[in-house]
Amino acid sequence: MFHVYGLAAFATGLLGSGSTVVILSRFDLGEMLRAISEYGATYLPLVPPILVAMIGAEKPLQLGSLRRVLSGGAPLSRELIDGFREKYPAVEILQGYGLTESTGIGASTDSHEESQRYGTAGLLSPNTEAKIVDPETGEPLPVNRTGELWLRGYYKNPEARSTLDSEGWLKTGDLCYIDDDGYLFVVDRIKELIKYKGYQVAPAELEGLLLAHPEILDAAVIPFPDKEVGQVPMAYVVRKGESELTDAEVMEFIGKQVAPYKRIRRVAFVASIPKNPSGKILRKDLISLATSKL
Repeated sequence: MFHVYGLAAFATGLLGSGSTVVILSRFDLGEMLRAISEYGATYLPLVPPILVAMIGAEKPLQLGSLRRVLSGGAPLSRELIDGFREKYPAVEILQGYGLTESTGIGASTDSHEESQRYGTAGLLSPNTEAKIVDPETGEPLPVNRTGELWLRGYYKNPEARSTLDSEGWLKTGDLCYIDDDGYLFVVDRIKELIKYKGYQVAPAELEGLLLAHPEILDAAVIPFPDKEVGQVPMAYVVRKGESELTDAEVMEFIGKQVAPYKRIRRVAFVASIPKNPSGKILRKDLISLATSKL
């Protein structure tokens, strides 16, 4: 409950609407399923790693009364959304976007119709303004152009000057675009983009493709330094079960689906991907591990 997703989605938001909230002392897939069954839970806010675990189960989990899941914390790929819908067709999957700095307010898909748009974080929250700008110049960009998302909705907070500009815009640091109908799409964090020969590669896109591989349980992509091209995409992969998947097979799998500059050039296999309590990948730890032997 120490970050805004838990605070807003569990501790205050659901209670404020009169819902009963079931809280586990720590995440455990089996305990989560038991709680859903025992309490007849219908709604489950979660982060992508939990969604990955549910999709990766050998057999569909018995979700009983569950009708909706809301994912936040990181963007969901089309592959993950398709995988979840195929395995759990009776459960509606929604997405939300927000920041601690915006008290969680950003965008969300609040209806079945909205959730049908692949990859969208939904329409803007009430009383929120947004614009997409060029990360280098701050110049506003038109619809369907990718840039940094700026939000506005603060009320008189002089302590936020380092984050807000003179007109009150919150610089999110997130690479996004807004389509013709006003739906927000989150691409990745700007600071996590991989710079390959001047091209920008979003780790989240490659991670979504990796998780669609039938022998991959979990994955993370980081920038690896290269003298000739600047940085190359490197993947950390957790194999499923007794899989003997090779690095060459991983690179070939991705290479068939992306432009040449997005191809994964290095692969390492690990037992697990390090993540913080809210489910976000600890890329700094993986970068330190990858570069420690240079």
